Amino acid sequence: MPLYKAVLLDVDGTLVDSNDAHAHAWVSAFAESQIAVDFAHVRRCIGMGGDKLMPEVSGVSEDSPEGKRISKRRREIFKSDWLPQLQPFRDAGRLVATLKSRGLTVVAASSAKHDELRSLLEVAGAASLLDAATSSDDADESKPDPDIIHAALEQANASANEAVMIGDTPYDLEAAHRAGIAAVAFRCGGWHDEDLRDAVAIYDGPWHLLARLDELLLRPC
Repeated sequence: MPLYKAVLLDVDGTLVDSNDAHAHAWVSAFAESQIAVDFAHVRRCIGMGGDKLMPEVSGVSEDSPEGKRISKRRREIFKSDWLPQLQPFRDAGRLVATLKSRGLTVVAASSAKHDELRSLLEVAGAASLLDAATSSDDADESKPDPDIIHAALEQANASANEAVMIGDTPYDLEAAHRAGIAAVAFRCGGWHDEDLRDAVAIYDGPWHLLARLDELLLRPC
């Protein structure tokens, strides 16, 4: 295994148990516009940026007037109805603190909007621990395109072979692969091992990786 000097962290489904909440918010926002979408279909698209999720589940473009209204309502519903209920996965903040104590640069690499990401990092107990955070606002294309990963690498001042991505969806893994970096997957986001087969290693969640951190050799170069 290579040695790393930077860790890029997804947040939803990786540090915070929020994937179902995002799916419910999307379903509700679509319903307000009289568009019925299948929850299971939406749930499997969580991890993509909203610009990709919307046409995938409904055929509506995020850039259209209707798409902009739905996207805005999704954010409002998520913040008012779901964000207050969210919980971090066990040892999420402790994992970030431990990575930092090893001398690693830790940067969030999320498809969430900037304001949403800040709130999610507060839930995770990681907002004050990270070296930087990149969101969909820092990228032209959202996951599974690699733009967010490239932006996070720049923030970390690391090359692709000096960094590892930790995420919970196939979209995280694809984005990492397209950026040329290794990726570790967590099961806690709700995906099966077969979906996460492109990861260099799969763990149950932050608590599991924390207990076996040495085997991954997440140490500074």
